[in-house]
Amino acid sequence: MPNRLAAESSPYLLQHANNPVDWHAWNDEALARAKVEDRPIFLSIGYAACHWCHVMEHESFENPAIADFLNRNFISIKVDREERPDLDHIYMQAVMALRGGGGGWPLSAFLTPEQEIFFGGTYWPPTSRHGMPGFDHVLTRVLEAFRERRDEISSHASAVTAHLRESLAAAGPPLAANDTLLVGTARILERNFDFQNGGFGSAPKFPHPMDLTLLMRIQSRWPNSDSGRVVRLREMVELSLARMAHGGIFDHLGGGFARYSVDAEWLVPHFEKMLYDNALLAGAYVDAWRAWGVEFYSVIARKTLDYLLRDMRDAAGGFHSSEDADSEGEEGKFYVWSHAEVLDTLGEDGPMICKLYDVSSSGNFEGQNILHLAQSMEQFAQNSGIDHKQLRTLARTARQKLLEVRNGRVRPAKDDKVLVNWNALAIDAFAKAAIAFDSNEYLVAATESAEFVWSNMRDKAGRLLHVYRRGFAKQPAFLDDYSFLINAFVSLYQAGWDNRWLERCKILTEQMIADFADPTDDGFFYTSSNSPNLLARWKDLHDSSIPSGNSMAAVSLLRLGLLCQNENWIDRGRRTVERSVSGLQQSPAAAAQMLSAVDMLLDDRLLVVLTMPTDDGIAKTVARKFQRRWSPHLEFLLHFDDRPLPDVLRGAVANKPSINSQLTAYLCESFACRAPIVGLPAIESTLEKLLIERRILADPAAPKTI
Repeated sequence: MPNRLAAESSPYLLQHANNPVDWHAWNDEALARAKVEDRPIFLSIGYAACHWCHVMEHESFENPAIADFLNRNFISIKVDREERPDLDHIYMQAVMALRGGGGGWPLSAFLTPEQEIFFGGTYWPPTSRHGMPGFDHVLTRVLEAFRERRDEISSHASAVTAHLRESLAAAGPPLAANDTLLVGTARILERNFDFQNGGFGSAPKFPHPMDLTLLMRIQSRWPNSDSGRVVRLREMVELSLARMAHGGIFDHLGGGFARYSVDAEWLVPHFEKMLYDNALLAGAYVDAWRAWGVEFYSVIARKTLDYLLRDMRDAAGGFHSSEDADSEGEEGKFYVWSHAEVLDTLGEDGPMICKLYDVSSSGNFEGQNILHLAQSMEQFAQNSGIDHKQLRTLARTARQKLLEVRNGRVRPAKDDKVLVNWNALAIDAFAKAAIAFDSNEYLVAATESAEFVWSNMRDKAGRLLHVYRRGFAKQPAFLDDYSFLINAFVSLYQAGWDNRWLERCKILTEQMIADFADPTDDGFFYTSSNSPNLLARWKDLHDSSIPSGNSMAAVSLLRLGLLCQNENWIDRGRRTVERSVSGLQQSPAAAAQMLSAVDMLLDDRLLVVLTMPTDDGIAKTVARKFQRRWSPHLEFLLHFDDRPLPDVLRGAVANKPSINSQLTAYLCESFACRAPIVGLPAIESTLEKLLIERRILADPAAPKTI
């Protein structure tokens, strides 16, 4: 018989709807019941694509004896961490404090009826094995302690809560940003870099797209430095991008990246695919192509974005959250191949493709094969004496045949909820790609996702709602929903020059400041002032697998402030950065996005305002020509005299008419604009010289696909 979770919308909670455990969602009814019945709360937090969450469900939550013990003695609450990142953050920090570090999912926490944590961990097997206590043993001991040592438990829980509040509220004084932060971070990343395989650290290895983008910024700042201040930065980025795209973490048939690699060589992925990883990685590959013009980066960016369009898109326009690692009860079954399958599918081309993608009879993963490139196609062609173009054609045809076979398999389950923050990352990536590749398809995808969020994921008062699924949006949004979406709308404006995105940015920015800004200090709280009370309210300054809300708030305020020439927004962005500097000094490698904001503050960012009497396409063509280059400190604003001037652009465009009915450019830095430049030849010549001075590279070659 289904439990209460059958009434929920979260795919993760619905996975548990037929467990014999008497699950509650996190709500007033469950919390009140814990107090009335004076029972401890068992809080289990996970997400739909989490492999070990599935394992613990099958082993323990489907176990009748364990379920009976939970039902008689605990109030059991199941939470989707992607729906409630606020709860996940608080209780993950608490569990890590209790354990002295080391967290993960499923997160398993035991709370007092007042919601204070007194014990916790992650995955436990149903019975003791391999030196791990069994979940049955943990439950018995926790209940015994709660009943027989209640005063001690309550005191301990209160102490943990006090420590949690103190640690989450800790912040140093505001400090001015300086370039030593960037140099120091580059050195730390260099020390942690794997110069053999790319990426940072050893196994398991995560992609770290924000670190790669930061290194690109730093390399652009000091492109020819051999003084020992910063070294090998471009090598670090390019090696990582190449090895990830060659490895098994990249889906060579369907495109897109898995969550992480379990080994240092990027061969064996943890097969789940997340929207945020693919959006951030696609953006990094687009930026690398714009900076250095390497065709391979454009190919990987397109394949990743095309995967999102094909497999992760909601019919209404948004993007779904994730695809599971498991299918038919086995991790990776959908993705791996036997040697015989490949040979049977490809016929006479099979031996060559097996050699190219490291497919063998013994396998490279539990007797099966994960497709990957042990060397680039160029190297393979050269070593094998094959024409490079012929090899690419052969490989393209083979991949299509293998994909058709794979499409007949049972697909991994999909978490089809739509999240504002993750969709904003996708909108930003598609907008960047629309600019770089002059792609109307990508512009339409970004626009449709943005319209979907704006039309379907706001409440009656106009405030954002965090999550949507199958016609219903819920859960007041968090800081990263607002800050990510503002940044995405700025990028979307840059891709299509539609003023409505800046007008909507203004609405979102005013709401973000009103609901999340600290009224007594700088920076932003993660939860809204209108949110229900939790154990603690905090400011997220360090990145996780996605940028922190404060870092993206700083970036979006600085970008939007420059475009709209709004000093208040720029000043608030600056103060948000300065409030984080003391934390950056302690752990700079955990805050790449905030350091990107530091980079923005330290440079004289340029706004180019192009005006014309009417939109005849010339202004857009000029802007796109220079936008194709990687230019993180450059924004374009277009205005046509025959169109109404929206209020949000009044400060930027007022008194900047086109002169003599010709294309006119105004170059503005630090709220001061140079004398207008009139006429297409003069504008292009001036911008060309200026961008060379600013170390912005030449226009990359026209992209090709394979």
